[in-house]
Amino acid sequence: MDGASSNGAAASVPLAKWRSDFSRTFQYYLDRSTPHTVERWIGTFVVAAIYVLRVYFVQGFYIVTYGLGIYLLNLLIGFLSPMVDPELEASDGPALPTRGSDEFKPFIRRLPEFKFWYAITKAFCVAFVMTFFSVFDVPVFWPILLCYWIVLFVLTMKRQILHMVKYKYVPFDLGKQKYKGKKPSSSGGLSKD
Repeated sequence: MDGASSNGAAASVPLAKWRSDFSRTFQYYLDRSTPHTVERWIGTFVVAAIYVLRVYFVQGFYIVTYGLGIYLLNLLIGFLSPMVDPELEASDGPALPTRGSDEFKPFIRRLPEFKFWYAITKAFCVAFVMTFFSVFDVPVFWPILLCYWIVLFVLTMKRQILHMVKYKYVPFDLGKQKYKGKKPSSSGGLSKD
């Protein structure tokens, strides 16, 4: 008995080392991809296209696609939402600036762009792997799922857009802000007389 347990422990050491090396290498390449935003998103769209083609040619796995759509909608809401919800913070303390005289506070997302990208890419990869197992191919009438998802998307985005309008924040970087200088005052000052 003692020899069998020591063999099992000895066999798990190389496996743990391989797993650690793989994890370190994966994290290294993930970190290197951080500044390459456009290339990362192109890769994700390629992965998404492969998934869509797989579902189209197999003519199934609609429930997996529906679950993927709900998960992506949840990620999108996190991406569009501020780190601190102004509704909850309004009575507690500082909020997003609502007037020109308020202090500027940069928009900080609840879900940063890199984590958003990584979660979407990982979700498409997991959904793709699920299409190889027939247990996930539950027979459903897919037009009903599609209509329900579209209604859910529209209602959720309407609520999110109303929240953005109410608290006057834009979750996108629209480029560098330009300084326009002070406007001349109309009272007092210089006159041409």
